[in-house]
Parts: sequence; structure tokens; C-alpha cells
Amino acid sequence: MATAKSKKDSMPNAHLHELFVDELKDVLGAERQLLKGLKKLADAAHGEKLKQAFKSHYEQTEGHIERLKSVFSSIDLTARGKKCKAMEGLLNEAEEILEEFQDSPEVVDAALIAAAQKVEHYEIATYGCLVTYAKLMEHSEAEELLAATLAEEKDTDVLLTEIAMSESNLGQSK
Repeated sequence: MATAKSKKDSMPNAHLHELFVDELKDVLGAERQLLKGLKKLADAAHGEKLKQAFKSHYEQTEGHIERLKSVFSSIDLTARGKKCKAMEGLLNEAEEILEEFQDSPEVVDAALIAAAQKVEHYEIATYGCLVTYAKLMEHSEAEELLAATLAEEKDTDVLLTEIAMSESNLGQSK
């Protein structure tokens, strides 16, 4: 049985391993932080489609966390997250936007979508890098799991744009 060190040394592009693990910990922390943020976004949204989109993404995010646990398991590590400063900043900004526009219901949903898309773009960038690292290190199971999450994050971004263009940015949140 190969030790963890010899396994790591024999994998292609092993120089990326520590970065890969650090990014996995960061995104696990980010997804956990996002769960709290999505509840606030859903509560603050006026339009039903937007409320539902946030609630659906909450459930999807729970799945992303479970999928990340499987990614850690696939590379023989225990899933441990760390506080993601980027997500913390993005969620703080979302709260500031809410406070600033709370008296303008016709603007709130558009502002919430802008804040949520910043989060989605951060996640898309993160998962895109993780998929690449997994591919380069030939972690095929991790690559497949991470690619599935990446696709879902992209779909959420598209959905938010559709809601913005059909309702929220037009002042028609219903």
C-alpha cells in the first residue's frame, strides 16, 4: 500500500496539490457561509421568481457542500473548510446594498441580483480553477464532481440574468 506522500509524489502535476487542497477548504467554507447569506437574500427579495431562485440555490448549495465532501474523500482527505474572506466580503456588500435600498422596493431585487451574480462569478472562477487542477493531477472523480458544481453555478448565473432582464431590472418584480 502506497503512503500518502508517495501517492502525492507520483501524481502528475503534484506541485498543484497543496493549492488544490487549500482552494477546496476555501470553497467549502464559502459554500457554508453562502447558506446563511441565501436565507437573507430570499427573505429580502420582493419578486416570487427571485425568492424561489434563492431558495432553490440554497438547496443546491447544500448539495455542493455534500459534493465537496465527496471530493475530499476522493483524494483521501477529511473535509475541512476555512473562512473564505472573499465570500465574507461579497455577503457584507450584499447586506450594505440591502440597507442602502431598503426604502426602494423597485430597486431591491435588481440590487440583490447584482450582489448574487458577484457571488456566482466568484464561485464560477473558483470551481473552474479546481476543475483544471483536478484534471491536471488526474483526480478524475474530483474533476467530475467539481465540473457538475461548476455547471450548476453557471446555470444559476443564467437564471439570475433571465430574472433581471424579464422582471427585476424593469421594476416588475412579481
